Amino acid sequence: MLGASLLLTGCKDVHVRVSGAPSESAVQAAPDGHAVSPLDDPDGTKAGLAAITSSADQARARSLIQKVATKGRGPKTGYTRDEFGYAWMDSAPGDIPFAHNGCDTRNDLLKRDGLDVHYRSGSNCVVSTMTLHDPYTGKTIDWSKTHATTVQIDHVMPLSYDWQLGAAHWTKGKREDIANDPLNLIPVDGSMNESKSDSGPATWLPPNKQIRCSYAVRVAQVSLKYDLPVTAADKQAMLGQCGG
Repeated sequence: MLGASLLLTGCKDVHVRVSGAPSESAVQAAPDGHAVSPLDDPDGTKAGLAAITSSADQARARSLIQKVATKGRGPKTGYTRDEFGYAWMDSAPGDIPFAHNGCDTRNDLLKRDGLDVHYRSGSNCVVSTMTLHDPYTGKTIDWSKTHATTVQIDHVMPLSYDWQLGAAHWTKGKREDIANDPLNLIPVDGSMNESKSDSGPATWLPPNKQIRCSYAVRVAQVSLKYDLPVTAADKQAMLGQCGG
C-alpha cells in the first residue's frame, strides 16, 4: 500500500508534502456552511460533515448507533486493496450514487465537497484546483492537483477494517460497492488519512471534536447499509461522541 504507484488509491495513501505545497501557515481554520449533517444526508451525496449539536439530534444519532451490530475483529489474512476492486473505479456494480457517470470516484468526491472547483482544460471531470473545508481538522485547504496528496479520500470504515469484520466473505461486487460508495468517503487533509490508517473509532477520532458525533453517525450509516458490524469498543466510543 505504500508504493509510489498507490499514492492516490485509498485510506492508506502516503502523505507527501513536496516543495511548493501549501504550508501550515497557508491553511487556516474556518467554519464550513457548505457542509451538511449526516443525519440529513443518508446516501452521502451531499457535501462535508457538519456538526451535530442539538440535544434532539444527538438523541437521533444515538438511536441510529444503537442499531449497529457488534463483532470481534477477525484476522487480516488475505486482505489486499485489490480485493475491493481497482482504486476509484466508476463501475461499482450496485446502486451506488455517482457510479457510471464517466468520472472516477475520487473526482466525484472532490466535486461533491470542494468549493470554487476548477477542472483540467478540456475536462468536466478532472478537478485541477479547489478549496476544501476539511471536517477532520477544521482547516481550510487550497488544493491543486499538482500537489494531489495534500487531500486524500478517507474510507470512513476502512477497507482493511471491513475485511476483518466480515467483508472477507462478501462477493467482489459488494466490496467494490463499499470502496466507492460516497456514504463511506470523505476528502480530508492527507496527514489525517495517513494517521487513521485502518483504525476504528475506539482508537482514532478526528482531531476536530465538533464533528466527532457526525463522524460516529457516518460510521453507523455505512455499517447499517452494508450489514457490517463494528467492534463493541468502537460502538461504545461512537455512542460516547454523541452524549451516550
